Amino acid sequence: MRLPVVLLLAAAAATAQLNTLTPKEASEGWILLYDGKTTFGWTPEGKAEWTVGSDGSLVGNSADSGWLRSNSAFADYILKAEFKTGPTGNSGIFLRSAKTGAPHETGYELQIWNQHPKFATGSLVNHIAAKKVAPAADRWHAFEIQAIGDHFIIKLDGKKILDGHDKKSAAGHIGLQYNKNNKIEFRNLKLKPLSTKPLFDGKSLSGWQEVQPTRPPQVPAVWKVEKGMIHVVHGGGQLETTGAYADYILQLDVRTNAQDPKRHPNSGVFNRGEAKGYWTGYEVQIRNEYKDNDRTQPVDWGTGAIYGRSATRNVLTNDNEFFTMTINVRGTHFGVWLNGYPVTDWEDTRPEGATARQGAKTAAGAISLQAHDPTTDLNFRNIRLEELPK
Repeated sequence: MRLPVVLLLAAAAATAQLNTLTPKEASEGWILLYDGKTTFGWTPEGKAEWTVGSDGSLVGNSADSGWLRSNSAFADYILKAEFKTGPTGNSGIFLRSAKTGAPHETGYELQIWNQHPKFATGSLVNHIAAKKVAPAADRWHAFEIQAIGDHFIIKLDGKKILDGHDKKSAAGHIGLQYNKNNKIEFRNLKLKPLSTKPLFDGKSLSGWQEVQPTRPPQVPAVWKVEKGMIHVVHGGGQLETTGAYADYILQLDVRTNAQDPKRHPNSGVFNRGEAKGYWTGYEVQIRNEYKDNDRTQPVDWGTGAIYGRSATRNVLTNDNEFFTMTINVRGTHFGVWLNGYPVTDWEDTRPEGATARQGAKTAAGAISLQAHDPTTDLNFRNIRLEELPK
């Protein structure tokens, strides 16, 4: 007996892991905003209380109002989010909001409330009204939000309910709203950056330049383009963009080629470095080594760390396997994801300095790939970047 398609789809959805990405999603550049276990990468604003439910949902349920703000900011993206409210649920998702001030005024409020006379669920409150919908209470519903420049497309449970334009805010934080005594639950919060442009054409090192070490290496680094990838062996050395970048989302695929299982290649991606300066800027570490068979104990700060500043919370990557690294740089904040999973969330609280070694550097700088030592052997591919508006 064949089961109806609806039942098959429901069964597949029930068995799917929540708050995770498939390998395909990770390779396409999707990132998790919520890991299903903690509020890592988020900051509560106001007095509302946020907890993680036994089913992995993110729950707002207290006597005080407030919102939960993503520490990273984004510009153009597809955002997917599932929500569930009670019969009188009144909530929302903030888009492109500022760190301070009322988020619905500095950015946009995607409405979750059917009782509003003009801007019901799915609307951008006070900006663009959505088609009338009536999502049932106490059931999970799915938003898909596409924001590109001033163009917004909103889908609810797969149906397009809003398609419009507004220019108020071009970039900012994502937020989850809680209105007192109106329980709200969220899950499966995932985002794909859009409007990225290639930094590497897959054929040549056009747009890049080699920087020699300030002290002679034992074996000079060798940079080549092979099979659509940048391949580097030996070192020290550095391959640097000829352009300078300040606020951006950088995504790239990396493979560390280890010939000896006891020796883990050491490399990094430098951000906001000094032009032709050797190993300058903020280094996002690449080293897939950890202690005592425990991936939460990184060696030498660990892959995804801000080297010398903030260790990765989980070494998720392995040598001899490609992984996707996402780096979010805006102002003094840095976020890093490995295969879409959040591993580093760090704010540089130092006074402004001329270089990242001297203090917090927010000015534009070069992006560099590191060749660390004579054992270096790495591949880089699919290097792409989206610049974020101030």
